[in-house]
Amino acid sequence: MIRVLHVITRLTLGGSSENTVSQVAALARAGYDGLLAVGLEESEASTPADARRRGCRLVSVPHLGREISPRRDLAALVRLVRLMRSERAAIVHTHTSKAGFIGRLAARLAGVPAVVHQPHGHIFYGYYGPRGSAFFIRLERLAARWTDRIVTLTERGTAEHLAQRIGGPEQYVVIPSGVPTAELRSRRPARSEARARLGIAAGDFVIVGVGRLVYVKGFELLVAALRDVLDEVPAARLILVGDGPERAALERQAAALGVADRVRLDGEVSGASGGLLNYLAAADVCAASSRNEGMGRALVEAMAVGLPVVGAAVGGIPAVIGDDEAGRLVPPDDPQALAAALVELGRDATLRAKLGEAAWARAEQFSTAVSEARLLALYAALAREKGLR
Repeated sequence: MIRVLHVITRLTLGGSSENTVSQVAALARAGYDGLLAVGLEESEASTPADARRRGCRLVSVPHLGREISPRRDLAALVRLVRLMRSERAAIVHTHTSKAGFIGRLAARLAGVPAVVHQPHGHIFYGYYGPRGSAFFIRLERLAARWTDRIVTLTERGTAEHLAQRIGGPEQYVVIPSGVPTAELRSRRPARSEARARLGIAAGDFVIVGVGRLVYVKGFELLVAALRDVLDEVPAARLILVGDGPERAALERQAAALGVADRVRLDGEVSGASGGLLNYLAAADVCAASSRNEGMGRALVEAMAVGLPVVGAAVGGIPAVIGDDEAGRLVPPDDPQALAAALVELGRDATLRAKLGEAAWARAEQFSTAVSEARLLALYAALAREKGLR
């Protein structure tokens, strides 16, 4: 049995954690002996419990965290090297940038035969200033030398890495963050039922945004756009599903713009197959105003239940929406363009239905079935190349 060690800094509500846990579980079902090394002290309390419930074996790496700390990072590196040797890992699969660098360095020091890295997006823009971004890009170029495969979520993700001279084309494999489309559709409540649960009026035009309330998600752009949307679509309301450090600022912004009564911040809920599904079923459109996005998992979840989507043309979002096939693409950091797209959808129910139908079909390109098939093909190829048993 091939032993695999996955490495991630933390498990939180969000696409990278969900994708990682799903992959570990899928590989276990396929007969791989998997272990997930994680900085449990930085994880959200409920997420590791959910991972264990789904069959993931977790091991704590206490000093593995998102922030740079030479002392803690060295301790995490030493712990990972020892873990890889004691577990006799044949494949190390790292997730996200910080765990990706430390985990790949540990794999090199431990002599692991095969190394896979999955950034779940990138940090080339939207997170840091020019100097910070340049520093992390240099680290990615270095770590790519220690990597057999780099997994991106979309073809655009591959292109953006190669544009930064990170690795070579032969190293890249595209595997989307698999969304359980069939499950979402089977569990989706009726629109009227979902709206009743959430206290939403039947005639409201509901825009939903999903994600952590952090700068890179750009939710303040949605709040700013709502002011213009209301001038044309008075029944519009915005519901943000998520929590984070920007919450208070978003509340102040809504009050200053005079739209506080049309903005709801409902905090974090469980994944799309849980409480989030009520919001998707109740909404008219899902919007992502991100400054950077690996794929836009929430957009795919919305598309899977027939919602049209509006997204900023960053990261993997254009690959998800297509050429305005499932909704509308808008320039990043442009609340006026965002408002115009939302007004177009708010005024035209027929257009929403047409785009929603296309979104339903397009979501299948990012389904769990597609993701798992590509993942298993990648592992089978590595096993052949490295002679793993």
